[in-house]
Amino acid sequence: MNSSSFMEKKRKLLIGFCIFFIITLFIPTPYYLFRPGSVEELESKVTVEGGEKNAAGHLYLTTVLSIRASNIYYLTYGMFAKHTDLRKVEEVRGDLSDEEYGRLLEHMMSSSQHYALAAGLRAAGEEVKVQPNGIFVSSILGTSHAKGKLEIGDIILQVDDQPVEKAADFLNYLAHKKAGDTVKINFNRDGDIKTKDIQLIPLQNGANKAGIGIVPEDQFKLETTRNVKINAADIGGPSAGLMFSLEIYNQSTPGDITKGYEIAGTGTINMDGNVGQIGGIREKIAAVNKAGVDIFFCPADVTPADTNEKDVMDEAQKEGYNVTIVPVKTLQEAIDYLEKLPPKK
Repeated sequence: MNSSSFMEKKRKLLIGFCIFFIITLFIPTPYYLFRPGSVEELESKVTVEGGEKNAAGHLYLTTVLSIRASNIYYLTYGMFAKHTDLRKVEEVRGDLSDEEYGRLLEHMMSSSQHYALAAGLRAAGEEVKVQPNGIFVSSILGTSHAKGKLEIGDIILQVDDQPVEKAADFLNYLAHKKAGDTVKINFNRDGDIKTKDIQLIPLQNGANKAGIGIVPEDQFKLETTRNVKINAADIGGPSAGLMFSLEIYNQSTPGDITKGYEIAGTGTINMDGNVGQIGGIREKIAAVNKAGVDIFFCPADVTPADTNEKDVMDEAQKEGYNVTIVPVKTLQEAIDYLEKLPPKK
């Protein structure tokens, strides 16, 4: 083979490789990568009207970095990178569209902030009134006739021209209906009011024998004695509830529960101050350890299905993390723990 034909073959191979590389850059894989995210200081994100700032220490929320494995190179990286978890797309978002998934995350964070506001102010001894404000569609069954008519994130306002402010109102109205009946649903989608006729399907669980096949969640507004502003930027999901409520409590009460410590945590919260399980606990403790945090609050395992406490203890022991891990069932347990601590030297 002469040199010119060899060089031509080499050139074609190189062009072929480049084309293959470019094509594979745009072939998505059915996976997300979950990696340790950021540790976000809260005093600058939360402002309680008339509250006290300038704490000696800091309270932090924790995040998980979620990246779509948009090509095989991201996927290969995720297979070998430390503290990286691979999860299939359907495990993360089911069959939701990008718009629906975004609305769901936004709703989760918004609800989390409302719950944190109520729990934090109530723990501080202040009055909080809850005003129902429609029904959020958080899930739609695959067998539902609402598929293609309703979307995740829609806010139901009326059924058959009857106003429904909360999920209980909606379910009570449908309790007298049967499968095959049709109801008119009036709802808000991104500011547009729409109306759809939806046929009811039989339900196997719950008091209702028929329904439209959705999981409804209450939307609500809060009336408080003082204004609270929370700037969460682009952070989504409900897992910052516990730490938001601690920051609100700290600014709303005399003294400083941080006592000079760097305190991070995670966990959902409800209006009664109960702490719930979250995802990505192993990635979060890795981020916390890297940030040099003193104390990490995590949800305690309460039911046999709960794993946050076991997982975070296992990860910390396995990796040798030097962080004090404190499992809590309620906001009050976290407050009590901090109030008993001596000031940090």
